[in-house]
Amino acid sequence: MKKLLLSLIYIGGFFLLLEWLWPLGILTNTQNAGVFYLYAAFCFFLAFMQVRWYIAVPLKLLGLIFILDGLFIPERIFSSGWWSILYEQLMFNAEAVWAQEWWDFTAFFRSLLFLVLLWLVSYLLHYWLVIARKALFFIILTFIYITVIDTFTPYEAQGAIIRTFILAALVLGLLQLEKEVSDDRKEIKWKTAILALVPLVCAVLLAVAAGAALPKFSPQWPDPVPYLENVTGGAGTGGGEGGVQKVGYGENDSRLGGAFVQDDTLVFQAIVEDRQYWRAESKDQYTGKGWEDTLEEPVTGRDPGDIGYSLFEEGVETDPSQGFIDFTEEADFGKLLYPYGMTAIGNLENPLEIELHTQTGEMETRSGGDAVQPASYSFDYGAPAFDLRQLREASGEDPVSVREKYLQLPSSVTERTKELASDVVSEYGNRYDKAKAVESYFSSNGFEYSTTDVEVPEAEEDYVDQFVFETKKGYCDNYSTSMVVMLRAEGIPARWVKGFTGGEIKETDAELFGENLNAYDITSANAHSWVEVYFPDVGWVPFEPTQGFTNNADFTSGTDTDSGEPERSEESPEVEAPDQQQEGNPQQIGEEEGAEGSAENGRGEGFLRNLLWWIVPAVILVLPAVMYVTRLRWLSWYHGRRLAKNETPDSFQAAYRHLLVVLDKKVQKRGEGETLRTYAKAIDHRFETVDMQHLTTQYERLVYRKEQRLQRAGLSELWENLIKKALS
Repeated sequence: MKKLLLSLIYIGGFFLLLEWLWPLGILTNTQNAGVFYLYAAFCFFLAFMQVRWYIAVPLKLLGLIFILDGLFIPERIFSSGWWSILYEQLMFNAEAVWAQEWWDFTAFFRSLLFLVLLWLVSYLLHYWLVIARKALFFIILTFIYITVIDTFTPYEAQGAIIRTFILAALVLGLLQLEKEVSDDRKEIKWKTAILALVPLVCAVLLAVAAGAALPKFSPQWPDPVPYLENVTGGAGTGGGEGGVQKVGYGENDSRLGGAFVQDDTLVFQAIVEDRQYWRAESKDQYTGKGWEDTLEEPVTGRDPGDIGYSLFEEGVETDPSQGFIDFTEEADFGKLLYPYGMTAIGNLENPLEIELHTQTGEMETRSGGDAVQPASYSFDYGAPAFDLRQLREASGEDPVSVREKYLQLPSSVTERTKELASDVVSEYGNRYDKAKAVESYFSSNGFEYSTTDVEVPEAEEDYVDQFVFETKKGYCDNYSTSMVVMLRAEGIPARWVKGFTGGEIKETDAELFGENLNAYDITSANAHSWVEVYFPDVGWVPFEPTQGFTNNADFTSGTDTDSGEPERSEESPEVEAPDQQQEGNPQQIGEEEGAEGSAENGRGEGFLRNLLWWIVPAVILVLPAVMYVTRLRWLSWYHGRRLAKNETPDSFQAAYRHLLVVLDKKVQKRGEGETLRTYAKAIDHRFETVDMQHLTTQYERLVYRKEQRLQRAGLSELWENLIKKALS
């Protein structure tokens, strides 16, 4: 009976050891992993049989030699050539050990060390299980090992945790039973032994079943991987296989989600006329957990002086301009970062080759065939101005190649995600309005922009479904991926784009190319993702669904300029009429209704008069309170209407002063003695715009320079954008 118990304990201990070995194939490039499992079993068998050491050691050594011979040495075993190879391997790796160049170890030597480790572990387990009869320490180590590799590697340990729990409970129970048998020094019958084992097995199975069936808490802490990778110098998105989203620009987007730590390290400075989105590449294949690029080909070489690539058709109106980018040492992309409409680059320190991925827009930079990061370059670009009328009327057929590549959805996309997409766009009849409806959906409906406490979906969860229905908390990757998936669910080709936002304005009078341009600092924290939607006869149009971010693409109203009159909005003539009719003296209205009731019924007249005695005081008391509570909104509506109708210095100054009040109460209080320019810069930094600085410059010109007219048009639109952000 005692031998049976020891046999079961040994088998349980061996399977616990295997839990340390199963991840080998996933975490390393180890091949023929089964050989190592067999060697571990061989060492355990010798220990169980209690073979004397002077026999067990040669047997284990002989098994080790046979394994290394079969894997790495092609010569006949123990021949002169065999010994020569063995000597060379040992000497080379001994030199690497002496020089502490651990990365130079050969596969032969690494396998030798691992086999020796299995040898030692088998003896250690024999000591714990048989001599000391204490397996708890090894079991705790096993749980720690499994949870660590589950957290920090692609290895999925859910099944391993369950197996380890079952094995641990059985081994501990068997050890206790074996201890009882040894202490009593009595021979236990088979029937008694089975009766003793049955409750143990039943208790373990019941505990496993209960644990699997009971509800579980969701993760209580943010994923630690992004923070640790950031602290240890990691950068980019998903720095490795199975990595998660963290601060900065990176290549691996296969698994999105997780919190990150803000990194304000300067990456490059851009000198341009207006704030731009800096595009790097797009990705097409949504996997349910992240994005893959399946469109690496074709790749064509392009002349830096004439790149000849555009995301939109020739018919789109553009505004020719020039700019300059200066990278820091932190930048190591090996690709161009470019604004929409870039046509050429120049002023390069060294000759540069451009390899264009025509499907994704990625432009790799090479020199002599090797990837390089240019230190700086100037560029020509034509910022597009998309015609809203053309976008709304775009009704042609999408090219087959576009539909094949940019309507893909995996099976993980849930039906409720598709139903939500259908509900959001159901009221709209054209592609642009549908895209805008999805883009605007995330600005409300309970969504929250956050870079902390952002969850990573479980193995069976879809990334978009989790964000849209469960957490509603995330950053750009959550918003942009969700918009692409919802559009594709409605048959609208869309793709996921990544790069950088425009950064923070540092200088407003940077002279370049004979012009006064703006200088922007772009940091790792400005790494961003957004959406491009395809429109027939127009091309790829950018959209920005992320809360707190503004699409810097220019959209024109499609007005017929030949008529000389702007296109009139249908609701414009009717905006004030209903409100004016509702305004007035409520008592007068009530008296007129009371008079009509008196002609019909005297009792009705008395009832209405008594009712009015209650209504009128209530209105007098409540209406001022309501107007006071909502004063910022209705005053904003008033100033917005006034400024939109007539952009005069008076209307602008009044609107600007009201904007200061709203920002002070809703966004950020203006410090005592803080100048308007400093306050404007702080607001723009918060909203990632330059709108407040433009408005402040115009206000100072009117107030301090006593100018009699506005210096630029479109101020009402800038003012309205800031008011909406402040009040939201």
